[in-house]
Amino acid sequence: MIKNLHDTNATEISNALIRAHSEQGPATGMVHTLLVVCREDIRERALGAALDAAREHPSRVILVVEANGGHDAPQGLCAEIRVGEGLPGDVVSLDVPASLEDHLDTILLPLLLPDSPVVAWWPGDSPEKPADTLIGKLATRRITDAGGVADPLAALAVRAEHHAPGDTDLTWTRLTSWRALLATALDLYDGQVQGGIVEAAPHNAPAELMRAWLSSCLGIDVDRLDTAGPGITGVRLHTPDGDISLLRPSGGQIASYTVPGQPTRSVALHRRNMTSLITEELRHSQPDEVFESATREYLTRLKADQARGTHPRVQSPSEGAS
Repeated sequence: MIKNLHDTNATEISNALIRAHSEQGPATGMVHTLLVVCREDIRERALGAALDAAREHPSRVILVVEANGGHDAPQGLCAEIRVGEGLPGDVVSLDVPASLEDHLDTILLPLLLPDSPVVAWWPGDSPEKPADTLIGKLATRRITDAGGVADPLAALAVRAEHHAPGDTDLTWTRLTSWRALLATALDLYDGQVQGGIVEAAPHNAPAELMRAWLSSCLGIDVDRLDTAGPGITGVRLHTPDGDISLLRPSGGQIASYTVPGQPTRSVALHRRNMTSLITEELRHSQPDEVFESATREYLTRLKADQARGTHPRVQSPSEGAS
């Protein structure tokens, strides 16, 4: 069932949801409300990822589309409500004119599922302080994506500067498989790690966060090596017995995995899509203290580099050694 409302309000939308459920059957099994805040140009991609994620985590998905400011932009609140078979919960798409942006909380509050968590996700541009926004204050968790903007490193710095409990970023989620494999390697090797290097395409935000995480966890200096990418192509941790290494030089699906004293093996290390990332984040309900620690370390290192006027980099193997 699809119901369109024009020049509407929160009460009419809430009543339309109630009527839809009376016709289609009561809504059951929804575990949270997912607020997705985006621009018109990424509406379909964001909604598609949210719906795919909701198949694992049934939810009420509320898509908040920011006004484009054009002459044809709606002057009143418009809503599309979808309820029924084939959907992993309720779907409410809201086109919010600029005149109502300061009243988003009063629009959204009646539409939230009662007595359940609220997750806010900005798949593109996000506010500097998500926790202080009208939508952020409604949410128990707030998900941003530094990789979804023009300057991911600048966005990551902003995220680190204004981090609040409950915040996370998909830059961190992209590292989950890398972090799990490296953590396993460190469990298998009981010697001392003396340093490390992260190899990645230039200006790669996950690589900088990886450096920060390793530095924070291991108390070591971690360098950066620019490669052709895509993304992170390798991590090496230096030990007296040789490198612990996780290398994916071609950016493909398979990486080589080496721990001193053990044979090199091949492991799956896929590049993950948006649906996979947001699905993983919806599994978590508590603040991520490890992410918070990594962002603090990233910010500390960034400020130190800026003070020195340098950006840490090491020679590539093709450049030779001095």
